[in-house]
Amino acid sequence: MARTLYQKIVDSHTVLRVDEQHVALYADLHIMNEYTSPQAFAGLAEKNLPVRCPEKQMGIVDHVIPTHPVAVDKRTIFIDAAANQAANFTRNCQKHGIHLFNVKDREQGIEHVVAPEIGLIRPGMVVLCGDSHTTTYGALGALGFGIGTSEVEHVLATQTLVYRVARDMHIVVDGTLPAGTTSKDLVLYIISKIGAQGARGFAVEYSGTGIESLSAEARMTLCNMTVEAGARGALIAPDATTLRYVAERIKDLSQAEITAATHAWLELKSDADAVFDVTHRFDAQDVAPFVTWGTSPDQAIPVTARIPGLPEEPVEGRNAAKALDYMGLDAGQAIDGLAIDHVFIGSCTNARIEDLRAVADVVRGRKVASSVRAMVVPGSGMVREQAEREGIAGVLIEAGFEWRQPGCSMCLAMNDDILEPGQRCASTTNRNFEGRQGRGARTHLMSPAMAAAAALAGHIVDVRKELAHV
Repeated sequence: MARTLYQKIVDSHTVLRVDEQHVALYADLHIMNEYTSPQAFAGLAEKNLPVRCPEKQMGIVDHVIPTHPVAVDKRTIFIDAAANQAANFTRNCQKHGIHLFNVKDREQGIEHVVAPEIGLIRPGMVVLCGDSHTTTYGALGALGFGIGTSEVEHVLATQTLVYRVARDMHIVVDGTLPAGTTSKDLVLYIISKIGAQGARGFAVEYSGTGIESLSAEARMTLCNMTVEAGARGALIAPDATTLRYVAERIKDLSQAEITAATHAWLELKSDADAVFDVTHRFDAQDVAPFVTWGTSPDQAIPVTARIPGLPEEPVEGRNAAKALDYMGLDAGQAIDGLAIDHVFIGSCTNARIEDLRAVADVVRGRKVASSVRAMVVPGSGMVREQAEREGIAGVLIEAGFEWRQPGCSMCLAMNDDILEPGQRCASTTNRNFEGRQGRGARTHLMSPAMAAAAALAGHIVDVRKELAHV
């Protein structure tokens, strides 16, 4: 029987079929952070249970860590509650023999940036984490998805998860992205078309010439944000781009072992006659630089468009009206030219080296507008060091950006990088929910290049205009 890539990975990791819809799924890797693990460790302690496979766990402090531009060995969490979270997490990892990237670790960063870059993510794996953006790993042909705290405890105790099997969705993107557009624009375009619940209950597989042309890091952006359409997973079949990225980072296999593995990885693909429950097709040439106007990632438009009128459907209409009120905007208003107070470039969506190179290409030799506070937070210590070696950091600092230490930072208000009420931010993050970057803060999602252009102009602007001056 023909099978999809998703079905093949699930079948190969099924330890036990629980019932028609559920299986016990084996996890090759379980990643933890400081904010979704405390209750899980407490549950283990109450039951006097050990961690079954400590070597298949990874811990990292990323959500609550401050990103002040100080030396790595001087990094300190000053917020008491956050410091207690990190300290408790450290004790639990030490107790159970789990490798931890702690506050002062030079390789510390955002979990979904660190894990791929140190060679932990490989095609065909099942990777779990108490964070919804674990879908990122589908870019490398691994099935990754977020789990809840009680599930974290179950994985720690058994290395398995009781898992409800998803339906299959196929998203085909053919063609080439136009100049000035990126995979961030592509995913915002797709979400705006299918809706914030358009992939709910589905694992999404991407294919097509438009996907094949993307770099491994651009694919991570795409898979990372697929969860914003409600998807339970995102996958791209391994190809030469995948194998090159993965092989360059593996540290625990010989060259002969890597060569043998790559042959097997190339077989990880949907059968030609596999049937998907739903299929969507898009043309990459239709994608423009996109910006969100509301409080959901699907409320997005091309930067050259005007904010749409209220939908006639009552619930959607009320939601749109509420979003416009929160954002201080009006239907029919142009998004191009909207003044901003802040620019944030970072997050597990867009804080990799390619993202920072794109920002440097836009701002080189120019200055951030005096009305804007602009921050760049690299996705990891390794990204930060590479940006400094390549001279990217110098370009950003000269332009007027704050060059910070790695962490989740202003992606969400769980640390001391928080917007003030009413401040408007051009952000490369993945969510623009009410209060996401601070109580009353207004977030506009866009690509790193678009955010860089906004920083220079002091308002949202079509990056293609700025690139014309480069």
